[in-house]
Amino acid sequence: MNLLRRRAAAFALLALLSGGCASPPSTTENAAPRAEGVRPKQLRANQIIVTLIDDSTDRWMQTRQALAADYRLSVVGDFPLTSIRVQCLVYEIPSDRNLADLITQLRSDPRVESVQENQVFSGLRGGHSDMYAALAYGANAINADRAHKMATGRGVKVAVIDTGVDAAHPDLRGRIAKTQNFVEGGEKSFARDAHGTGVAGVIAARADDGTGIYGIAPNAELLALKACWYPDGNSSKALCSSWTIAKAVDFAVVQQAHVLNMSLSGPEDALLARLLARANQEGISVVAAAAESGSEIGFPARLDSVIAVVASDPKGHLEQPPWRKAAFVAAAPGIDVITTAPNDGYDFLSGSSLAAAHVSGVVALIKEQNAKLSPAEIARLLELTAQLGQSGQASELPRIVDACAALANLQGRKNCN
Repeated sequence: MNLLRRRAAAFALLALLSGGCASPPSTTENAAPRAEGVRPKQLRANQIIVTLIDDSTDRWMQTRQALAADYRLSVVGDFPLTSIRVQCLVYEIPSDRNLADLITQLRSDPRVESVQENQVFSGLRGGHSDMYAALAYGANAINADRAHKMATGRGVKVAVIDTGVDAAHPDLRGRIAKTQNFVEGGEKSFARDAHGTGVAGVIAARADDGTGIYGIAPNAELLALKACWYPDGNSSKALCSSWTIAKAVDFAVVQQAHVLNMSLSGPEDALLARLLARANQEGISVVAAAAESGSEIGFPARLDSVIAVVASDPKGHLEQPPWRKAAFVAAAPGIDVITTAPNDGYDFLSGSSLAAAHVSGVVALIKEQNAKLSPAEIARLLELTAQLGQSGQASELPRIVDACAALANLQGRKNCN
């Protein structure tokens, strides 16, 4: 069947189906569902996050009000980060106040453990493909289809910190162990959450069920953690914040996830760096999309403890990114990738977000084979077995991960058969 006919056949699977549901986290910040187009409070401007070590509810509530009064701040939320044992307080400052000056003042206050701006992050997604894009080439390109003879991700939990995921999609039913919403104060529908649904499909779409596609780790369990939000119905780029991502990472650590997929990027963030360091200590491999333009790799991909990922195309081409990182940078399919879409759909997506999802799936296969490997050992295994793409020199480029070679290496075999 030629590519155009295969593409048409894939899109014939589209049907109208309502989205999945989420149980909102039980915190004091939950509110009524937002009106369409109204920015959630976790993503509004002029907010700071203050952390307190004190775990006494009475004392931190007193401190919350005292800080608000002393610095003329409005309290907009609070939440615990259990994994690093702090209480977070979120304040909004008046638009005529200088944010940097206020943060400097608060850092010298003995009641405050840390303080930072509530920063904005975004999903790394490119545009749609053209009419003749290749279909479902990713698993073959990284030899995941061959690796499935050895592992399928069974028993491995992958936390997807992203937009929501359409849990009712036929290719994702039974793959999602938990769904949690950290953005919209209880809104149930994830019917527009294309980014998270696409990432989830690449990682763990069901295999051999006669429907759609299959994931890199089709038997992995997903934690679908909604930390990102679309500004409006016409937007293709989702936004997240320090506030929402911190809660999602903390949840993943407490739930003992094995892999953490972060198909997003933003500015340096001290609170998130602390949480990701804790995840690393707990043996959780963190995989993040890297920026493919501009002079910076982006955060959290820049952290040496994080596996940074860039996209390769259907022919294995990739370009030298404009930045450098001391630790290994992986490459994986991320151009014209067909994957799951909300409402029982399928779509072609591009960007390092999709590439990161492929690598998270490979890490899940490795974790099934040897759950005792540390994040550093897994990154080293991926580096040792990665293949050079079709462009440039080995010393200059990220290299494309090879799932089958990695698993064969774990089994002491020289070749993947």
